[in-house]
Amino acid sequence: MKSRCVAATDSQGCLAMESTESGKIKLLLVDDEAGYVSVLAKRMAKRNIEVTAALSGTEAIQILRRETFDAAVLDLKMEDMDGIEVLKVFKKMDPEMPVIMLTGHGSETAAREGIEFGAHDYLTKPCDLEELIDKIKLAAGRTSV
Repeated sequence: MKSRCVAATDSQGCLAMESTESGKIKLLLVDDEAGYVSVLAKRMAKRNIEVTAALSGTEAIQILRRETFDAAVLDLKMEDMDGIEVLKVFKKMDPEMPVIMLTGHGSETAAREGIEFGAHDYLTKPCDLEELIDKIKLAAGRTSV
């Protein structure tokens, strides 16, 4: 879990830290199915998860250059880049960020390959929203949000 702290000294010269963390999980959601991303982002927002959506691997990499996230959910099969390739780039850019892979129609072998390249976990699509949220919370180091 990442947080920003503001440091200041009090009248006695002691260092005090104040957390400016919002309490929300910052999630990077990467999937080329715009409708799926839109619905998922709205449902997650109601559960205290701040979603930044990327509709391609290239867009996700550009976003990760500018921002940090508590976790990412990454589709395995996308038009512009293979999810495994995006995962490899993510792990070079932010090795500590947990990534959950989403895979469709029986490509669990590829998802297990993602685990070998550093993915935190994977789910098959369509997945149960509560199961995905539980995995996101676990990945972000928060058992209850």
